[in-house]
Amino acid sequence: MADNKVTRSRKGRKRPDFSEVKGKIVEGVELKPSENGYSIGIMFQDRTFLSFDVEPYITVFPELSDWKTQNYKPLKRWPIVRS
Repeated sequence: MADNKVTRSRKGRKRPDFSEVKGKIVEGVELKPSENGYSIGIMFQDRTFLSFDVEPYITVFPELSDWKTQNYKPLKRWPIVRS
């Protein structure tokens, strides 16, 4: 079976830089279960705390393809479905 890898562009996505914590010294890191997933927390020596709530989700990329010639040929792609 041929490789069916679909590449998606991340162009235009802005990543946060968290400049407020640049240069701070980390005292500890914790991972805790939360209501909808997990929480990641970073405690700094100056007693400030940066946290990330992480929710698990599913992304589905529906696609119909033709393999009659043993080569991948896309026929139709539907909109991405995210949970």
